[in-house]
Amino acid sequence: MIRLTIVPMIEARPRLRDEQGTTTMPMVEKSFLGLSTHGFHRVAYFEWGDPANSRVVVCVHGLTRRGRDFDILAQALEDSYRVVCVDLPGRGISDWLPIATDYQPSTYVQNMTALIARLGVDQVDWIGVSLGGIIGMTLAMMPKSPIRRLVLDDVGGYIGKEALERIASYVGKDPTFADLGAVESYMREVNGPYGPLTDAQWAHVARYGARQDPATGLWHQHYDPRIAEPFKDGFSEPVALWPLWDGVRQPVLVLRGTESDVLTTETLAEMRKRKPDAKLIEFEGVGHAPMIMSADQIGPVREFLLG
Repeated sequence: MIRLTIVPMIEARPRLRDEQGTTTMPMVEKSFLGLSTHGFHRVAYFEWGDPANSRVVVCVHGLTRRGRDFDILAQALEDSYRVVCVDLPGRGISDWLPIATDYQPSTYVQNMTALIARLGVDQVDWIGVSLGGIIGMTLAMMPKSPIRRLVLDDVGGYIGKEALERIASYVGKDPTFADLGAVESYMREVNGPYGPLTDAQWAHVARYGARQDPATGLWHQHYDPRIAEPFKDGFSEPVALWPLWDGVRQPVLVLRGTESDVLTTETLAEMRKRKPDAKLIEFEGVGHAPMIMSADQIGPVREFLLG
């Protein structure tokens, strides 16, 4: 009898050295097929660090953002982690879904399950900003969950109506811009709650949060405006996520901006009451949501994951 041995293919990735002589590896763009009610779609993600590293952290963005928001964080973690930063469907370079009603948490959870399977590891750590945190809680509370440690960025057990109305006031609009400078000015205004980002960080947010229409040369935000339709239908009233929070059994780090209207002090107090072992950190002068681009925000995340 002939036995066949299947040897998995590993991408050849050239190693680089930074100014300090530390060996690093370039970011690699990858994708997989996700599934929604109306068919398959391509989901893009960006991978940093050693692809053979069994220690993996998955980073998932908020409602209107994308995986490139985590570039700075990924560079700070890639010496110890294989870092995977995803563009959810309808964002960044992932496919737009043909039916807007498929832009809902169940689709994202299903897609992220496929991503974890694609990564070929039994456990991952999870960093989720807002919507990404809701997805993370959903996965973490499931029996036999692959989530080992969970970082929730400015989201928790309850979201009030005023915060949802504020988000609904701008999500789904499709303004056009003549250049990236105009994009940045708009994002500084709409996303002011991100806090005191540097000029370089705002430029990064704008550059990777926008796309240029090759036909007109105009710039648009880098997401499908139709993501607003199911959001406005499903989040028109306050949202209680306590079953998710109560179901999480893993170590949890919660980040909050002191000016946040999504994760209020009242909600944070109730979360602490229900889960006294959770680690909670607040950042002054920041609203929704901390971008985890500065050293004071990256440091606690790194310490928690490697603790």
